[in-house]
Amino acid sequence: MTRKASTPRRYLALVFPWLPIERLRARRPHLFVARDEAPIAFAESVGGAIRLAALNAQAAAAGLSVGLTLADARARVPEVEIFPHDPAADADWLERLAEGARRYSPAVALDPPQGLVLDSGGADHLFGGERGLAEDIETRMARRGLTVRLAYGDTPEAARALARHAGAPAPDEMGAIRRLPVAALELDEDAGAALIAAGLKSVGDVLARPMATIAARFGREAATALRRLTGEEDSPLTPRTVAAPIGVERRFAEPVARTEHMLGVLEELTGEAARVLEERHEGGRRWDARLFRSDGEVQHLRVETGQPTRDPAVLLRLFRERIEALADPLDPGFGYDLMRLDVGLAEKLDAVQLRLEGGEAKSEAVAALIDRLGTRLGRERVRRIHPRDSHMPEQAELLLPATDPAPKAEWTRPEPGEPPLRPIHLFDPPQPIESLAAETPDGPPARFRWRRKMHDVARAEGPERIAGEWWRRADMAPPTRDYYRVEDVRGRRFWIFRHGLYTETERPRWYVHGLFA
Repeated sequence: MTRKASTPRRYLALVFPWLPIERLRARRPHLFVARDEAPIAFAESVGGAIRLAALNAQAAAAGLSVGLTLADARARVPEVEIFPHDPAADADWLERLAEGARRYSPAVALDPPQGLVLDSGGADHLFGGERGLAEDIETRMARRGLTVRLAYGDTPEAARALARHAGAPAPDEMGAIRRLPVAALELDEDAGAALIAAGLKSVGDVLARPMATIAARFGREAATALRRLTGEEDSPLTPRTVAAPIGVERRFAEPVARTEHMLGVLEELTGEAARVLEERHEGGRRWDARLFRSDGEVQHLRVETGQPTRDPAVLLRLFRERIEALADPLDPGFGYDLMRLDVGLAEKLDAVQLRLEGGEAKSEAVAALIDRLGTRLGRERVRRIHPRDSHMPEQAELLLPATDPAPKAEWTRPEPGEPPLRPIHLFDPPQPIESLAAETPDGPPARFRWRRKMHDVARAEGPERIAGEWWRRADMAPPTRDYYRVEDVRGRRFWIFRHGLYTETERPRWYVHGLFA
């Protein structure tokens, strides 16, 4: 079988065979003071029966297996200790491991329930080659009390299969793949059983048969799994997060433990990223700093700006604001040995001509103030009112985070010299009023009572008719509104409306919706 010519890539698969027990030991060490050698299993309810979902090494060595009922497990190993299975906690722990693995590669894919796959191309040279990278991972995981099995492959499937099913690293990768059991193809139970029944117990046995025969007899999925395992068919990696368009990092021989030193390095990284942005005539609006601790923990800082920027001084001030606003202060532990800065969102940023009266300078000052308030108080707490394309007055505006781009809708403006069509202050919901007299049945009230006070109308303009949305069903559409701008004898101006026409309802009600200045 010939492998198609392509640009070679390398993938590294990590498998944590005892992840549930090691996760629980790291989170609740007091539970394992006298249980290091005890067989332990995790159980969950499956189809009305309680079955084993995960084991530790001692339980597996004692003959227990995943899927065994709890009664059978206790009969075989009476001293086994049972804990409730928590797949959500295991998934969260795997996410944390994936975040820590980004120190080696920005492309990290989850392989649940107990694995990760990294695109290691371009990363191994930082550690002296593939073996050096693998040793660094094994050392860090052992320091955290985690057992890891790992393997390289030319495809993600090959790396996964070798990490899960091979006994040890092999110099001949293709030979090791051929020796794998057919379970490495990860077919459904019926297809796997059919392969074994046909006398095909290893991947090499299956590869020895014509591919067309495999597809016809055991299904197209079997042929596809073979092609992906051997690199005959593309199998792209799907990272858990998309790599940022611009990223810079700094590794340290000695971990950095002081916050001021860390901020100094962060300023250098923002300067490096700013030079890249300047070459592209762009500025960043979302900046993500990841601080990788030497013990494997990762701390994340993010700042967002309302306008694109590449000024290191501005960004450093925002990062300081973010650190000061943290509910839990940064804890460097034994220090950071890697810092990475990603520009997650970049936009065009060209030179701006300042107006003589300093108008552009003022807008930049407002944007800087919004950035600082959003960083300190939270992005969602600093908001700006934007117009919304709706003719219903209470739906004609949106309250969005101030750093979000403005919608395309525009505010309705009155003609020059004309009074405003809408009041500055709206009541939500509109407040009912009592119409006491009207010149005509369809006209505005000549007198009305609001908040227990009587108002005699001196002037009125209108009506401005606003009908319900045409796309609503007839029985769901709200009644028509006739709006009037009225002024009472004391000069107070109101925006009132009649809710419903006389052809729509027997007794239309009146409301005051807003007040003019």
